[in-house]
Formats: sequence, structure tokens, C-alpha cells
Amino acid sequence: MLRLETLDGAFTVCQVADAREIDLGQRYCFVGKTDGELSLLCETARTPAHTLRREDGWRGFRVRGTLDFSLTGVLARLSGVLAAQGIPIFAVSTYNTDYIFVKAGELDRALAALEQAEASDDAGLH
Repeated sequence: MLRLETLDGAFTVCQVADAREIDLGQRYCFVGKTDGELSLLCETARTPAHTLRREDGWRGFRVRGTLDFSLTGVLARLSGVLAAQGIPIFAVSTYNTDYIFVKAGELDRALAALEQAEASDDAGLH
């Protein structure tokens, strides 16, 4: 059985030009860098002053506990339930677990859909 934990506060997804503006000391800070961009997901109150693009209004939750690397399909099952409900997500993973972010207005609906799927085991969440 997967246990989900809702994160407190609002989050922002943005692109930044310079990593020096990213506050790595905040509770939640997900940085992605490729040859074409530097992206950041962070608490809205801690978003850098200068962003190239940004989208506010995200809320998040995580799978509680540490997920073993041998587990397969956890994120696929969660995102599949939400996709079936037409709920867009922004997902990130750390060494220990998966995080899913949805627009703030969709949080209750997303959690209800996941709870219903778990109760009926439609998504193999047990």
C-alpha cells in the first residue's frame, strides 16, 4: 500500500539563467539542468527574483517512505490514475522517493482519485 503525504505550501516551476540565484538551503528544491535549460521547482516564496519563465500555483505530495530501486511502475501507476482523470502533473524523483505536483485547484481531486484507485486497487497501488 502506498502512503501519500501532502506537502505544505505553494510551489513554482521556473527556468533560470543562473544557478547562483537558486537557494539550495530551502526545504524543497528540485533542479534540472540540460544542455538547453536550467529548471527549478521550489517553494513559491523562495523563487529567485530573476526567472526566464515561471508558473506558480502548484501543490505537491510524495510517496511516504523510501522506495527501493527494484520497485517498478510506482510513478507510472500514480500518473496513470491522474491522467485518466485529466489531471496534468509535474513529477520529480529523488534517490528515496517520488514527488508529484499538480495545480493547486486540482489537489483535492487528485488525492481523491488516488485514494479511490487504491481502495479498488484499479491501479495496482497495493
